[in-house]
Amino acid sequence: MRDNFKSSFGVLVAMAGSAIGLGNLWRFPYLMGTNGGAAFIIIYLVLVFLLCLPIMMSEFVVGRRSQVNAFRAFKVLSPKGHWGIIGMLGVLAAISLIAFYCVVGGWTIDYLVHSVTFSLPEEGATEGFFSAAVSTPGRTLMYTYIFLIVTALVLLAGIKDGIERYTKVMMPVLFLTIIAIAVRSVTLPGAGAGLEFLFKPDFSKVTADTFLNALGQAFFSLSIGCATILTYGSYVKKNEKIVKMSSLTAISDTFFAIIAGLAIMPAVFAFGISPSEGPGLLFVVLPDIFDQIAGGGIIAILFFFVLFIAAVTSSISLLEVCVTFLIEECRLRRRTAVLLSSGVCLVLCTLCALSGSVLSDVHVLGRTFFDFFDMISANFLMPFCGLLVVIFVGWKMKREAFVDEISNGGTLPNTKLYNVIFYLVRYVAPIVIAVIMVFGWMKQI
Repeated sequence: MRDNFKSSFGVLVAMAGSAIGLGNLWRFPYLMGTNGGAAFIIIYLVLVFLLCLPIMMSEFVVGRRSQVNAFRAFKVLSPKGHWGIIGMLGVLAAISLIAFYCVVGGWTIDYLVHSVTFSLPEEGATEGFFSAAVSTPGRTLMYTYIFLIVTALVLLAGIKDGIERYTKVMMPVLFLTIIAIAVRSVTLPGAGAGLEFLFKPDFSKVTADTFLNALGQAFFSLSIGCATILTYGSYVKKNEKIVKMSSLTAISDTFFAIIAGLAIMPAVFAFGISPSEGPGLLFVVLPDIFDQIAGGGIIAILFFFVLFIAAVTSSISLLEVCVTFLIEECRLRRRTAVLLSSGVCLVLCTLCALSGSVLSDVHVLGRTFFDFFDMISANFLMPFCGLLVVIFVGWKMKREAFVDEISNGGTLPNTKLYNVIFYLVRYVAPIVIAVIMVFGWMKQI
């Protein structure tokens, strides 16, 4: 018998936990910093609510209506044809994501350990400290493996006793902590330039890459296009409201991303750091803040613990995609499926973890393993998988089946809203995704 979420709140925090994670705290600030600040935020917001929210609902519909894993879901809903390839692409995207995600999760543990021992770097030494954390093979591998083990242990407990139980506690703590840090960041001397960067758009810096990066970030942050929403949807009871759950997830995720920007960007300008610092931005800026404020050592402990929590809530959703696939397609017990999935991820994580040291000269398509998995998942696999999902839901599934699912069998009558959602899924989403992907890819080739 399949496990299921126990409560509506459990569903919401699990989905929010999947969406809210390192994508908001780590990836969003540095992408915003390299893509024009406020202009990037505006494009991102439009894509989230006009494009990605309908896609999220589509994944939710496919998962709950089929009640099976990502690969089998499309075969259940459409026995004829080869639609199961969409599910396989989702599984592949999840594996690609977790390959480098565990490395960043390992960085959070590294910084948490140093914050607990009050040995974080002082102002001016943070860049060198981060470089050492990335380029020391044994140190990087150890923390990466610890993070992967923690993720696996949560999944071994199952849905109700693992994912739902832990995210109910983790997510509220995460919100409160990042808000407190944002308040301190915006009150730093010189923070005004960071606020202007966040809220005064400069569209002269917008390129095709900006749209592709914003689309990739929206998919990455909301965990769509990698079968996590679909997989979680398959564990959701029939009386849960898909539109409400999806909307609250998107709103909470977007709110958190903006708060993360407020926590990082004012401090970036206050300490004279370049907003285009790149993937290490979070780990370079935050220790400087903690070193400058009263009680910074204690706040650092709390923050990096919360950052670790955010990373875990997302990593468990990614690995669960692979676990559910193995359980249902290979008929493995959960324990075996978790161990096998973790073993595959261990190999890929190792390649990414060593990208900053012994494998720094080994490139795939001109990128290190870390950058390659980041790029291939967020800018290629996830948008392409999302494109195929909306094509399937909008053109292969019957409209009546879609409306029946999001209206809970007609018990939630709102015909006009459902017509708008279906229109976005069928016409707007495929066209916008395809155009952004083609122009973005043409520039990168």
